[in-house]
Amino acid sequence: MMDLLQQNEPMLDAEMTDASRDHDTMGSSDALDGETLALVRLAGIISAGTEPQVRESLVRAAAVCRPEWVEEVLLQSYLFAGFPRALNAAREWRRISGRAAPESDEGENFDNAPRWRTEGEAACATVYGPFYERLRHNIRQLHPALDAWMIVDGYGKVLGRPGLDLFRRELCIIAACVAAAQDRQLHSHLHGARHAGASVAQVDATLDLLEGVVDPDALRSARMLWARVKR
Repeated sequence: MMDLLQQNEPMLDAEMTDASRDHDTMGSSDALDGETLALVRLAGIISAGTEPQVRESLVRAAAVCRPEWVEEVLLQSYLFAGFPRALNAAREWRRISGRAAPESDEGENFDNAPRWRTEGEAACATVYGPFYERLRHNIRQLHPALDAWMIVDGYGKVLGRPGLDLFRRELCIIAACVAAAQDRQLHSHLHGARHAGASVAQVDATLDLLEGVVDPDALRSARMLWARVKR
């Protein structure tokens, strides 16, 4: 959702590839832990799966994941899958998990908007690295409201929430973008995951997990794009 964003994309592709090539803060990790695998799968299925697939994925997540993490993936899914899919998944989660919704949440207090802007700018800058200022310029050229919503709502109110770390959020966004066949946004978030601390092996594992979950052509395209990013 937030990254419809890049004008002058060929130049940006080449530069971001150079910037990401050696950034591997997760080091020796060869795969994802069980919780993260379940979250990534869930994110992809919320974006493009059937209702039975969503229910099955939520049952799996309920068995292996911290429920707070599942709820953060559900909340962020509205940015990438839209409100209808996010609401349907949240409804199934309440039924499957047996957890009641919290009585209150900071996300309903719009007095937090100044803080969301500050935290959103920081999260977006992490994801985009040295290309952050260009991104902001390009999106403002599309519409100033889109720029404000991207920062305050997208990166601040949602992706900046403390309930789930940014690197896992980015891996889940990769899954959502692959499932929705949104290669432009996928390109940004492949780099974003690396900038947020995911290793090459963890991104590989994210894509491998989507085998049999998303459309084969979409996954093939995603792997070609990731191969280009890695180069």
